Amino acid sequence: MKKQAKSNPIVSDNFVLQDYLDRIHFVGDIKSNIKSISKLMQCQLFSIPFEDLDVQAGKTISLAGDDIVDKLITRKRGGYCYELNGLFALMLQKMDIPYRFVAARPLVTPAENPKTHIAIIVTVEDEEYLVDLGFGGNGIREPLKLNDTTAAQQGAETFAIVKAENGNYLLQTLSHKEWKDLYSFDLSHQEWIDFKPANHYNSTHPDSFFTQNLVVVLQNPLGKKILFKNTFKSIENGKAQSYTFEPDQLEGILATEFNL
Repeated sequence: MKKQAKSNPIVSDNFVLQDYLDRIHFVGDIKSNIKSISKLMQCQLFSIPFEDLDVQAGKTISLAGDDIVDKLITRKRGGYCYELNGLFALMLQKMDIPYRFVAARPLVTPAENPKTHIAIIVTVEDEEYLVDLGFGGNGIREPLKLNDTTAAQQGAETFAIVKAENGNYLLQTLSHKEWKDLYSFDLSHQEWIDFKPANHYNSTHPDSFFTQNLVVVLQNPLGKKILFKNTFKSIENGKAQSYTFEPDQLEGILATEFNL
């Protein structure tokens, strides 16, 4: 029998579990069950924003675990999918919770997209769940059971995972009484290093959504706050209020609304 290749997960020498828990304002005992993972997920979503400020500034986005910890925990910044899900993966590793990365194809824009998104499949209590902290304003807020097509209400939003005709999984959200595809994925094996090309594309290519758009998102118990280009939107209990702002107002909005 051939020996299975050793997995190469995200690694970090400076990840300290208590520092992470303090950063996401987690209070209570941590357990290796789905209820605890769901609470950890929400605490991170409510504390660490999704943001592409470094991409907009033309900076290199590092996938080194130490750099992600330094940026998101020590410097109290946010990040995009690789950084946010990478940080959550470091926590899962520290707690010895089995997980794997999946490569997903975003479907929210009319243009055809490559598999540039990263998500996590967590195995807890003999069940597999989709966990994703890095899909911006359209992201799930709690783990979704992988092989359960039942619609799940999460705050004011509804999500479901369905199987497509080609065998892929589809994450969908209910929008104006119609199901909208968010992204597709399969369960093929992905190493952390496999996302380096996608990260390079997302952070540097002129066709990338993130090189073209400033976006910051912070979830909260009542909804979320979204900054997109020169518009700020606050959504509470499904109701939205928004306004446009001038460039000289950006720094103040980032500080007061997103703690950046």
